[in-house]
Amino acid sequence: MVMGLVSGRRRATSNASSRGSSVDGSDPIEDDTLVVEPDQGNVLSHIISQLRPGADLSRVVLPTFILEPRSMLERITNFMCHPEMLLPIPQIDDPVERFLGVVKFYLSGWHIRPPGVKKPLNPILGEIFSCYWDFPDNTRAYYISEQTSHHPPKSSYFYMVPGHHIRVDGTLKPRSKFLGNSAASMMEGIAILTLQNRGKDPTKGERYILTQPNMYARGILFGKMKYELGDHSYVRCPETGLVADIEFKTKGWVSGTYNAIGGTVKNEETGEVLYELSGLWSEEMFLRNVKTGHKEMFFNATKSKHSPPLSRPLEEQEERESQRLWAKTAQAVKERNHELATDEKTKIEETQREEAALRANEGVEWHPRLFRRVRGGPGGSEEGEEDLEWIINAQIDGKTPEKQAAQIMAIYPIIPGQKCEKRIVIPPRASFSESRPQTAHNNDSNLINLNNDGPSADDSRAPVLTPTLPTKVSEDSMSTKASSVSLKQTQGEKPPLDPNHRSTAEIQTMLAATGDKAKAGPLIDFHDDMKKALPANPKRADTEDSQDDVFVDAQG
Repeated sequence: MVMGLVSGRRRATSNASSRGSSVDGSDPIEDDTLVVEPDQGNVLSHIISQLRPGADLSRVVLPTFILEPRSMLERITNFMCHPEMLLPIPQIDDPVERFLGVVKFYLSGWHIRPPGVKKPLNPILGEIFSCYWDFPDNTRAYYISEQTSHHPPKSSYFYMVPGHHIRVDGTLKPRSKFLGNSAASMMEGIAILTLQNRGKDPTKGERYILTQPNMYARGILFGKMKYELGDHSYVRCPETGLVADIEFKTKGWVSGTYNAIGGTVKNEETGEVLYELSGLWSEEMFLRNVKTGHKEMFFNATKSKHSPPLSRPLEEQEERESQRLWAKTAQAVKERNHELATDEKTKIEETQREEAALRANEGVEWHPRLFRRVRGGPGGSEEGEEDLEWIINAQIDGKTPEKQAAQIMAIYPIIPGQKCEKRIVIPPRASFSESRPQTAHNNDSNLINLNNDGPSADDSRAPVLTPTLPTKVSEDSMSTKASSVSLKQTQGEKPPLDPNHRSTAEIQTMLAATGDKAKAGPLIDFHDDMKKALPANPKRADTEDSQDDVFVDAQG
């Protein structure tokens, strides 16, 4: 995703910036323009030589001096960095006030950005980032993300605060384009914020669907470089019928201003506009009650202080975790050692290409490690969440915050000291359809080939590299049962059912739903009964004068 370009920066001299730079601990306001250094002109020329109008920027090699020294998976956490706006929302009884609380939280994160016009590092396929926040009331928020596709890029994430009944599921799908003197990131994908203590259905909670504005880097060929948010985004609550239509306004050629917003909050069922939004997303935003005409400060970014997340030390992280994966690249970017940053970044990208080529040559499909396909569609358990595409592959249903926290931390290490069980390569939970072996022409939408340069995402004819299995069938028990099948089967010994067989997996799934674990070996064995009905010494027979089939024993 292209956020823009940066190498130098200027501090804004507006009054708002002065206020933001005060000693009250608030975040300083930085100007979004870029001063290109002389030694970077050739690099820009290199970029320009690759660009054509309408070109896909995910295929363009960008220089490291424009990079923010962190992955997109980590940058997504900007959205969660104002917990003081989020945590009180589930306790608000009035549905309109509760909705306004969600809108305020949504708008509070956009001012958090690096100075200048930068882009985060593009996550590689299977990259993972996890982190957490500790709050003053002794509660904790957890975040887990994974890059579930590389071409096209898709970043899936999960956030939850068990002590406050808050959960967020999201998938970000940026689509970048070159538009002459601008580069645009069309921010497709959605996030679903769920208040688990609200809503008519306690199993689903009250859901809020959030979209994002698009992002633009202006002046990449001539003039001052500028980062802008543009176009419409929405916050919608299907249950209450409330929707916020928020326009992030881009500056016109003649009139207008940077970073402006406008919008309305209305009841979709009646069409009544309840509130109007205005101001600057980087400074002060206002809310006006249409009925009374009262206007008040909604959120002041110049006085706010965001809460960055905490993460495990690098030495505790796996090689494919964002901070460890990009550590050398990020350090070189911070030191402005662009040659070293390019070398380190290239090593990672080349490894990813080699992995994609290997999967293509061996005919295997890649599957996310921590996320699974959404079970949507009419009657599906996650109907209405189809645009997420991927959702965390775990059941978080503990009766207490402590039990929920334990379930979350069992997905993947999040806090310092947690160990990663490397032997567990099979996701801990799978749907009925996901447990079935694939046939040569199976178009099951639950499988997707996400190779960088290999078969297309819709080609599901290749065998699965790491198949998912029902929860109650552990990896150890599967390997033990499989190894118990020996050559003695050919000598008449009753063989146990193959645990990978579809019928066994289906029976295990049904038994798991009742809470009983299936025992090892066949559930019902008709082996002896079938032998009684067969001839004593069946032999192969080929007939040319009879239309009737003659029984053939495959072992005869």
